[in-house]
Amino acid sequence: MSLSREEYLPNISYDSVIFGFSGEKLKILILEYHNMKTFALPGGFVKVDEDLNTAVHRGLSERTGLKEVYLEQFYTFGSMDRHNPEIMGRIMKEQGHSDPDHWLLGRFVTVAYYALINYENVTPKPDELSDSIEWYDYDHLPMLMMDHNKIVDKALEHLRTHLDQKLLSINLLPDRFTMKDLQLVYEAILGEDLNRANFQRKMLSLDILERHDKLYSGGSHKAPFLYSFKKKTKT
Repeated sequence: MSLSREEYLPNISYDSVIFGFSGEKLKILILEYHNMKTFALPGGFVKVDEDLNTAVHRGLSERTGLKEVYLEQFYTFGSMDRHNPEIMGRIMKEQGHSDPDHWLLGRFVTVAYYALINYENVTPKPDELSDSIEWYDYDHLPMLMMDHNKIVDKALEHLRTHLDQKLLSINLLPDRFTMKDLQLVYEAILGEDLNRANFQRKMLSLDILERHDKLYSGGSHKAPFLYSFKKKTKT
């Protein structure tokens, strides 16, 4: 692992809340340090010769293998309470690094992002410090290190508040989907059941969906229409 002080910006990091959708449940990608039984969000550090957004996209690609992913910066966490050199020291020691003055043991202000990806398109890969990375249901997240549970809650709060505006950039669904598929995404994110007729009326009123041929399975006359999001037009 090459994490030299000269290669990275000190005291700044990023953490990513990577949302996936399984068809029914909202899931989040979580790293685990097995010997410590410690869990964390995927995060990383910014090289001196790269933009912050570039660093976050790089880290996301390394963990998921995906290149084109919707990412949004939503908050910066800088509380004094998030400085815990003991945890990071134990993580580094497990990986064979025992420098008591290492820059990773300092206080970090972290810039938080969330990503929306199609759960089925990802084969997660752990980073150099962790042992594994797995999908967890949002409703059954383990206790995460430092303030990472607060970061998850803040990400979901932001996503729920701005969900209608984020639809055109959403990556939780395949290119074509049914209205039921879209409603399931909404219900998973909002954490509540929605009235089918009211939901369909609302979605169609937003004028963001393009309707395609019906999805036939067994020749049923009640086959649902397929939809896709209308492409954004440049202004």
